[in-house]
Amino acid sequence: MPPGFPAERVDRFFMNKKRIVIYMFIVIVLAVLVDLQFRQWRNFDWGKFLEHTRDLTWHHVFQAVVLVYFAYFLRAVRWKLFLRPVRQDASTVSLFPPTIIGFTGLALLGRPGELIRPYLIARRVNLSLSSQLAVWTVERMFDIGAFTVLLVSAIFLPTTLRDFAAARPEILRWLYLAGYLLAALVLGLFLGALLVNYKGPAIADWVEDRFSHLARNFGHRIAQRIREFAAGLNTIHGPISFLLIAAVSVFMWWCIALTYREITHAYGAPMRDMSATRSLLLMGSSMVGSMLQLPGVGGGSQLATIEAMAKIYHVPSELAVSCGILLWLVNFVAVVPMGLFMAHHERVSLRRLSEETEKEEAEQ
Repeated sequence: MPPGFPAERVDRFFMNKKRIVIYMFIVIVLAVLVDLQFRQWRNFDWGKFLEHTRDLTWHHVFQAVVLVYFAYFLRAVRWKLFLRPVRQDASTVSLFPPTIIGFTGLALLGRPGELIRPYLIARRVNLSLSSQLAVWTVERMFDIGAFTVLLVSAIFLPTTLRDFAAARPEILRWLYLAGYLLAALVLGLFLGALLVNYKGPAIADWVEDRFSHLARNFGHRIAQRIREFAAGLNTIHGPISFLLIAAVSVFMWWCIALTYREITHAYGAPMRDMSATRSLLLMGSSMVGSMLQLPGVGGGSQLATIEAMAKIYHVPSELAVSCGILLWLVNFVAVVPMGLFMAHHERVSLRRLSEETEKEEAEQ
């Protein structure tokens, strides 16, 4: 960069360059996955694909969209519970628009839009962005824990998922392994949260001192995240609060499982056996695949869900592709029309919000 070039533009240049490199990597990986998918499905019948898509039972799709929006409402309820110690007057109704707009930004902008929701909520309730980033971090922990509770229950209790896996020992072994690993992960997160809750400042100071020499501000930024997480844990003000937030989280993820069931049932008899507990495996694969997502396009979640339907449940490839795309549209894209309407009503620009959140986060 030439001498005297504004530092803000330098930071933005390197942020954009980093984002381009990440997106190029995702495109290459997705292209390889798509190529492997269609090499495997050489006899893919586009006529059958269109037939499956054309014969949808639309009232199931409508019910799925309603469930998706209800899950967003439950997210607003949960955030209200997080805010109770500092903003008792915060209402679920006031938190619902930032929630919808935030997930719209995530759908259209990808990872750069992830922080729009905590940023808008911080402005709405007149709190700092760092405080709401702390809540957002703790929220992720509850999401992982709630999904794990549902999946582990479906694996080890008498459910349709367990009945299905019992007839296929190789799948049952993998399910047991996944259940144990997820339970260990959640236990580790819980113990780590307890440690940060009691020793957060000391841990942050140690990290800042230990890793400060590796890169500019590296140790400081990691230490700052630890302090934010510790601050976020302060929003859980007792056992009753914890149980309420956990109950809302589990109920919300069960609604998402019901969404998956409704979408699969929209395809009629070929997918009629797909229960809510069986859908948990599709949800898990979608969550893993979402780590490779392009803004507004997706990619990873659809491919992972399609592969799970084909390999685990032996769904015909044409039906799996159609259902995988529709699952993505309902669960990730259906929020966009309402989100754009609310953003227009609130007079906010998603792109500008994304830039503002990145700038404010970098300044912390």
